[in-house]
Amino acid sequence: MSVQLIYLAKFWFLLLFLLAPSHLQAKPNVVFIYTDDQAPLAVNAAGDTRFITPNIDRIFHEGAHLTNSFVTTPVCSPSRVGLITSRYGSEFAITDWINPGNEKTVGLPQNALTFPGLFQKAGYTTGLFGKWHLGIQNSQHPTRFGYDRFAGILVGGCPPKDPRMETLDGEMKQVMGYTCDIFTDHALDFITTNKNRPFLVSLHFRAPHAAWLPVRPEDWEPFKDLDPEIPNPDFPNLNVAKVKTQTREYLASVKSIDRNVGRILKLLQSLELDRNTIVIYTSDHGYNLGEHGVWYKGNAIRILTENPEQRWKHIPANRRPNLWDTSLRVPTAIRWPDTIKPGTVHTETFSNLDWFPTLLNMAQIKTPKDALLRGEDFTPILKGRKTKWDPDIYLEYSMHHGAKTHMRGIRTPEWKFMIDFANPGRVELYNLKDDPSETKNLSQSNNPQHVNVRLNFVKQVKDHMQLINDPLLAELQSSNPTISP
Repeated sequence: MSVQLIYLAKFWFLLLFLLAPSHLQAKPNVVFIYTDDQAPLAVNAAGDTRFITPNIDRIFHEGAHLTNSFVTTPVCSPSRVGLITSRYGSEFAITDWINPGNEKTVGLPQNALTFPGLFQKAGYTTGLFGKWHLGIQNSQHPTRFGYDRFAGILVGGCPPKDPRMETLDGEMKQVMGYTCDIFTDHALDFITTNKNRPFLVSLHFRAPHAAWLPVRPEDWEPFKDLDPEIPNPDFPNLNVAKVKTQTREYLASVKSIDRNVGRILKLLQSLELDRNTIVIYTSDHGYNLGEHGVWYKGNAIRILTENPEQRWKHIPANRRPNLWDTSLRVPTAIRWPDTIKPGTVHTETFSNLDWFPTLLNMAQIKTPKDALLRGEDFTPILKGRKTKWDPDIYLEYSMHHGAKTHMRGIRTPEWKFMIDFANPGRVELYNLKDDPSETKNLSQSNNPQHVNVRLNFVKQVKDHMQLINDPLLAELQSSNPTISP
């Protein structure tokens, strides 16, 4: 080949490279939208027909819907530990939500490895706007774990309007406006400011966590006169009127999220960032809207006209701690242009522990060799590759506020098992194939199959507790109890 042809070839190669779409050259941006207390079906695209979430639906329809997405602990703080560290809450002594009574001593330790920290080291500009709930001490601040910018709440909750929050300059003050809008305003400004560099945005709404009202008038309008359809109106002693009232308010809160998701998607498109931005929508745990006769999540409160008699020493009659799917399953979607085909549906079982390694792979960031992660990278599945995938999830929830439990369990595609070490004899076993609503507890069944399944799960629970060095093991051994149900 002549020298002239070689130079000509190099010229055309350079020209094609310069003219290539920017999204093929740059690191992908990530917008991680994280809601609080979202019922599994509280998204129209995920199957709910009671209300409309057109903006959230776009993420589901324009990307992949993960229909079997779960968390390992159905309450705020430990679930957020799982998201940011890919570790179980018990590994950091965070086994229930951090409340004002213990927030001075409980929180994420300084040496915790987090995915935002690795994004930051890889050159990403990072920002968290919204709820943190992993400690209030200076050493537990989001900026100590990989976020360049933070504005929001360090604690568990705030009003849906005019919240007292930490501003970008680190000052605590009341900010006027609707909380959903305020958090989104910060995210929009951050994206605009950093449009020419790779960024990670964590937008952590505190909605639809109670209290749900007030919301903007346009968010309340569709629901103010709604007679909502409820999942199980014939449940014994269900307080139907209360369920309907709270459902209206809850749905209006979800609507406020949807409107702000629309603002995010619109900005990404207007800045021509949408093709190179991965958008993720999920929640910290599920929620019961009257299912099983309860409200809330894993620390559910009965919503009945008459409560049953107290059965367990450490559980008041009005409480119903649980590891039901309604508390564990979360609506989840990923929009990843040029990688995920629109309308894709994945039925594999994923957990919140899987986000850490998956996000790193999405951004082509190497996981440190010495990183201890409990989750698995599911990008091969998202890319359509055949791979072995473990569908079983280990579950844990030690409830300290409102009741005392030490629930440990296993979820497989066919079975759900739970044993509560704080309340001897409290065991649950459900056949999810025959009883997906988890209404028939088979733990006391004499059927040989059920007995064998139960004993096998007891062993699995013990093995998992030993694997993660669950502090509860030492407590159990000191009192020398039996680990069998």
